[in-house]
Amino acid sequence: MGSSHLHASESPKPSASATATRKRATLLLSALLVPLGVITLAAMVLLWPSGDRSSLRVANPYATADGVSFERGTVREVAEGDCPSSQPTVDAGGAALTCTIAYTQPAHGGDVIPVEVTPELARTEAVQAGDEIRYLDLAGVLQGGAAPYVFVDFVRSVPIVALALGYAVVVVAVARWRGLRALLGLVGALAVLAQFVLPGLVEGRPPLLLGLVGSVVIMYGVLYFAHGVSARTSTALLGTVFGLGITALLAAWATDAAHLTGVGDENAYTLVNASDELSISSIILCGLIISGLGVLNDVTITQSSSVWELHELAPDTSGRRLFASAMRIGRDHIASTVYTIAFAYAGAALPVLILVSLYDRALLDTLTSGELAEEVVRTLVGSIGLVLAIPVTTLVAVLVVKAVGPRTHGGRQDDAAPGGGTTPVVPSVVGATLAPGERLVALGGRRSRRPAGEDA
Repeated sequence: MGSSHLHASESPKPSASATATRKRATLLLSALLVPLGVITLAAMVLLWPSGDRSSLRVANPYATADGVSFERGTVREVAEGDCPSSQPTVDAGGAALTCTIAYTQPAHGGDVIPVEVTPELARTEAVQAGDEIRYLDLAGVLQGGAAPYVFVDFVRSVPIVALALGYAVVVVAVARWRGLRALLGLVGALAVLAQFVLPGLVEGRPPLLLGLVGSVVIMYGVLYFAHGVSARTSTALLGTVFGLGITALLAAWATDAAHLTGVGDENAYTLVNASDELSISSIILCGLIISGLGVLNDVTITQSSSVWELHELAPDTSGRRLFASAMRIGRDHIASTVYTIAFAYAGAALPVLILVSLYDRALLDTLTSGELAEEVVRTLVGSIGLVLAIPVTTLVAVLVVKAVGPRTHGGRQDDAAPGGGTTPVVPSVVGATLAPGERLVALGGRRSRRPAGEDA
């Protein structure tokens, strides 16, 4: 090979002009994102909850009276028998009721005890021998034949922890260090929700600002920590912030216009009675903003990466054509992601959907009813913000990638050639260089060499 060809093992330094354009692109993104980050952190400090919960009046469902305790045990046998709770009826001369009894070995030891299973759960036949359960021990306070042991819940620690560990192993095995960083970023995001957003809602902080500030902080941390500090990550972050802004504005309007009060939910009733500062509409508004974070992050980082990959395959492509090509990918992503949002919410609300479908009501009345309105609005608001974020992310990515230039390949930087062109270099995965008169074309995502005069 002649000395004029660049081999994969060579590592020429970028020219002064290429380095200058990269610095200008970095400074441009920093000029936008650094002030935004500073403003977000300042808003977070101002909105930070005090931690005072003295005004809350929430009854702990797991609190017990003197002589009553929650215990754990392992079911040895499940059988039908006379309900211990019907013993007073038997003592009065009536007939005993039949119910399902789980004969359970207490975790602290002792004899097997009869735990009465609720009729609703008994119909599902969910309680089986070998299950670990949590039950209420009323033996110290109830007398006269009432059931002293009542089923409360299953102990699910082992399967859930096993599933979480399996998920972490799969993510790290496939995505390696980036997957590990993503998992750690998720932990950080949950910490922001638990320490900032939720306490702020309890104390009556502005829900729009709370949701928007918390979401932006999460995206700064998750994107840079998982994907690294780069121009493409910064581009995706800009698109994500834009999508969050659109989502927040739509959520604020829709919550009021659609009268999303949330009063039809049992948990909402509990929260309304817990504190005078709590507003269910505020919680719904904040939830509309946060619910689309994951999908929005997905489409923006993917769209930004698509622009970089397309530019790498054809670095001489004009900005207009690059934008059009990336948007073809974006449109496919829009279609599939909209399905993802709709089906995710439909799956979460499946019991409500089944119940509402049994009512004799028109479809429009059903979709706009109090039972489904929140899910419908959440789907629509999140989808609009997501769809609008894609062209914005694509446009910003095209502008930035044209300034930054081609990516590095195995430590080598594709550099600007004299005269304003680019030096055609085959990546190390091809393991060859272009001969004089050959050109590099992309065929279905692959690179191929062709004579200069041959049509692709």
